[in-house]
Amino acid sequence: MRRRTLIKSALGVMPGLAITKALGAEHLLGSISFDETMDTGPFSPNWDSLQNYKAPEWYRDAKFGIWAHWGPQCQPEHGDWYARMMYIEGSDDYKFHVEKYGHPSKFGFKDVINEWKAENWDPEHLVNLYKNAGAKYFFALANHHDNFDNYNSKYHSWNSTKLGPKKDLIGGWAKAAKNNGLKFGVSVHAAHAWMFYQTAQGADKTGPLAGVPYDGNITKDMGKSKWWDGYDPQALYAQRHKVGLDGSDQWGWMNGASIPDKKYCNDFFNRTIDLVNNYDPDLVYFDDNILPLYPVSDVGLRIAAHIYNRNIKKNNGKLDAIITGKILNEQQRKCMVWDIERGQSNQIEPLPWQTDTCIGNWHYDRRLYEQKGYKSSKTVIHTLIDVVSKNGNLLLNVPVRGDGTIDSEELAIVEGITVWNKQNGEAIFGTRPWKIFGEGPASESVNALTAQGFNEGKGKPFSGSDIRFTTKGDILYAIALGLPADGKAVIKVLGLNSPHYSGKIGSVKLVSTGQELSFDRNNDALTINLPDNIADQVAYSFKILPA
Repeated sequence: MRRRTLIKSALGVMPGLAITKALGAEHLLGSISFDETMDTGPFSPNWDSLQNYKAPEWYRDAKFGIWAHWGPQCQPEHGDWYARMMYIEGSDDYKFHVEKYGHPSKFGFKDVINEWKAENWDPEHLVNLYKNAGAKYFFALANHHDNFDNYNSKYHSWNSTKLGPKKDLIGGWAKAAKNNGLKFGVSVHAAHAWMFYQTAQGADKTGPLAGVPYDGNITKDMGKSKWWDGYDPQALYAQRHKVGLDGSDQWGWMNGASIPDKKYCNDFFNRTIDLVNNYDPDLVYFDDNILPLYPVSDVGLRIAAHIYNRNIKKNNGKLDAIITGKILNEQQRKCMVWDIERGQSNQIEPLPWQTDTCIGNWHYDRRLYEQKGYKSSKTVIHTLIDVVSKNGNLLLNVPVRGDGTIDSEELAIVEGITVWNKQNGEAIFGTRPWKIFGEGPASESVNALTAQGFNEGKGKPFSGSDIRFTTKGDILYAIALGLPADGKAVIKVLGLNSPHYSGKIGSVKLVSTGQELSFDRNNDALTINLPDNIADQVAYSFKILPA
């Protein structure tokens, strides 16, 4: 995930010829002979072909997924981008690392991997917990920018079956998802290791170890008699190349980045195809602008076509797969599902989309537990309701500790989500957007998206006057994002003069209990009378049936 301001690149929508002229033909991959082969089928690795994609109905029905964004960077329990930030002299992570582990010239991120054992990991328990909370799909982290594969990787020796936990983590998660009847997804973030680890090439500028290179510079021949003897650190760090601009300030390959070479792109292709072929995920999340390595390579396009074609064969001619990408133009949103990180669209989108967010930091941060800094279950539920009303899905990360468990505060949040979804899920799961997504003060003061998202929590707080709508057949659900004032839910867009609902209303029920409620409807609004003893909830769902 992202800890930087992203600068948009106009090349995201450039045709191939323009990209060739901008980069030089030597950066395009037409001459590469890949070790893994692509499945053939109706999809080809180009935008015109991929735009024939259509998101499957199961995904539109699912609405809610939970994610274990879990890898070796969770072992220090010190938050996001640890493998990069620990090499920045004077940073909070650097100071923490020196105190806990030692200087990064002596104890680098490779050694953090060796410390990670995942000794208390119980995927069946966690996935079952998430299923009970209402999740219809589950995601696991296949790799992050730290370039460590959490699966039995044929092409990458720095993986969880050989080092660290010495377990097939993706295999374990996949089995647990299947056992619990959930669709299974993997998230792939490793395309940017080329830039992410640049700080590991550095050295302190001050102090007793000034000028001593960090371990990002070491090579395989230096491992004699070390725990990593036989493993090439450069296969992990990928840093024997020219340094580009500071990757924390930009993320587009065309904004001064050191352009990956063909071997790097080929390795990424092989690793990802191997992942897809061995674990058959239903969903693949790419933490990239558009697709991995685009536009400097067509690797992402090739992978997308392979995923779709393979999935069609697996499902007897039916395409059931999901691929997500960020900052997509109009054509690209037809090719995959648009993902918005830590933010929401401000309108009903014509095509299914997804918000991905987290109750804390992406990687586990012990400080948030100690300071009670997580999002509340109320915030998560309000986000789910708002996203679903706009034709979206919510993917929620519950950070996992290095040992493979979640903490007591996280468990309480999941339990809060569970209670609400069990009582009100009828108004969420299997629904579709109405004519408008909602009404109320928060709808009138929305914040625009920034780069790939990042507008969550910046608008006016939700209240009982904020209403969101969903539909299922001829049923309209109205969900108040808080307790309406004076015991009455007033919905203006359902007044007799409203152009949105011209028919008669036959009955209104409280979804959580099934209790029928009295109501009044005049030219200006529908007013629903709440029961005197209504139970306290973070949001109240009303089932509105026509006469």
